Parts: sequence; structure tokens; C-alpha cells
Amino acid sequence: MARMSKAIDETDYRIIEVLEGHGRSSLSDVGKYVGLSGPAVGERLRSLQEKGYITGFSAQLDLSKFGYSIQALVRVKPRSGHLHVVEKMIEEEDRFISCHRVTGDDCYVCRLLIKEISELDEILLPFHDRAETNTSIIKSTMFEDRLPKFDVG
Repeated sequence: MARMSKAIDETDYRIIEVLEGHGRSSLSDVGKYVGLSGPAVGERLRSLQEKGYITGFSAQLDLSKFGYSIQALVRVKPRSGHLHVVEKMIEEEDRFISCHRVTGDDCYVCRLLIKEISELDEILLPFHDRAETNTSIIKSTMFEDRLPKFDVG
């Protein structure tokens, strides 16, 4: 388990836990769960943001409602001399919704959204002169962006 600074305590962690699962909860509702008043929760949230523990808030989307019924993981290994060109190609394709530089045989692991399987060729064929790709279609997701347990002081 990661050891965190004593700047975060069990109450801070419980606030984060509530917001991670129910981000639209009111400060008052969060306070009821953690045993604080709404204003006290607000102060703790501001402190967590100022210290960089919380870096932002976002909406979770049902991507299928936008027509993206298929997701894939694409491992990309640029050919010699093409690293920067391939990186730019990945950045410019907005259907790649995440990209990680990784160690090992591949340089990048990307998550790709598509509406139909036929889009794979449209997206990946331009890479083949400059990189090797290996694609896995995501069948289902067991969990995503799960909050880890922290050792709080």
C-alpha cells in the first residue's frame, strides 16, 4: 500500500471515497456520511485541492449513448526512426481516448473508441508503414479507475 503524507487522514479518504462513487453528492450529504458539517467538508475539499490530492472533477459517460459501442486496446511499436511521427499520429486521431508510454516491446498502449469494426482499418492502416500494431477488442470491463486503498495517518 502506498504511504501518503499525514496531510490526508481517514476522514479525507472517506470524503474522496464518497465523491469517487457519487460525485454529485452535496457537501451536506458527504458530511452526513463522514460525520462532519457541509462547510467542514467544503474546507477539507478545498485543502485537498490546494495540496494537489484532488486535481479535478469530471462526468462519467456512457460512451455507447454517443454511438461508440466498441472499444479496443492498441499496442503500438514504432519502426526505427518513426517514433515522433507515430506519436503525432496518435495525438491527432481523436478516437484514441487515452495513450500511455510503456516499457517492454511496445512504446504505446492506447484505448480506442469506434462505432463499427470497419473503422479499425481506416484508423490503423496509416500506421502500418511506420509502426507495428496489435489490437485487442474490449469485451467487457470488470472495473475502471478504482480508488486504491491508501495508508492514511
